[in-house]
Amino acid sequence: MPLLSVEKLTKSFGGLTAVSSVTMHIDKGELVGLIGPNGAGKTTLFNLLTGVYEPTSGSIKLHLPQEEQDKDGKVKTKVITKELGGLKPYNVTKAGLARTFQNIRLFKDLTVLDNVRIAMHQNIRYRLPSAFLHLNKFHNEEDRLVEEAEKLLDIFKLSHKKEELAKNLPYGEQRHLEIARALATKPVILLLDEPAAGMNPNETAELTETIEWIRKEFDLTILLIEHDMSLVMKICERIYVLDYGMLIASGKPAEIRTNKRVIEAYLGEEVSNA
Repeated sequence: MPLLSVEKLTKSFGGLTAVSSVTMHIDKGELVGLIGPNGAGKTTLFNLLTGVYEPTSGSIKLHLPQEEQDKDGKVKTKVITKELGGLKPYNVTKAGLARTFQNIRLFKDLTVLDNVRIAMHQNIRYRLPSAFLHLNKFHNEEDRLVEEAEKLLDIFKLSHKKEELAKNLPYGEQRHLEIARALATKPVILLLDEPAAGMNPNETAELTETIEWIRKEFDLTILLIEHDMSLVMKICERIYVLDYGMLIASGKPAEIRTNKRVIEAYLGEEVSNA
């Protein structure tokens, strides 16, 4: 069973159908690409998966394996299926999906450290009375969150800037901070919306290595929207292709690279030479 399954997902805005009957799946541990021209429906699909939009029709299901012991002490694995379509974004995040955005959406007037800490508060272990009365449990938990946030910042080489305002970071570091904030929610699936946008070739090469590393280090499954075909072809194991809201192709990079419909539709030589 896949980790995430999408069946006949459709989103219409009045008379415009932005996503039309998309069916796809992502297996645990995969790094999957989602490509297509501007206006193809990629970000709309991300918004459906993460609760920003409610589907007009179709389903989005997360299948989470869960171990439990039977009466004889044997460990068995069962799969818990959650329907995500129609959930609010914060409930989708709690279920295990986190994302970044095409246009960076940080809390720009908060510090780098606070941007990450905020994302961690959905998993806090104290209740409102502890916070209100500033009991030891509150202070201990906040200390733990700071420690975990600093570890994430260290991974992205941002520890030395933890007290700076997010808006003062260079563009590439803001991208890294947004990924760190997404990871702070402890997702099982990470959705990256054009993470290389606005980066120079050196920054893109570094980002490529970072994406591959965090997948292994955090045992993540990743869905990636990206226009940089060299990045997509290098790191993605499978690729889905959207055009005018419809899925027109799927397969391994070598198959997509030579798919005539993909090339003729909108990617031209960019895909075949990637």
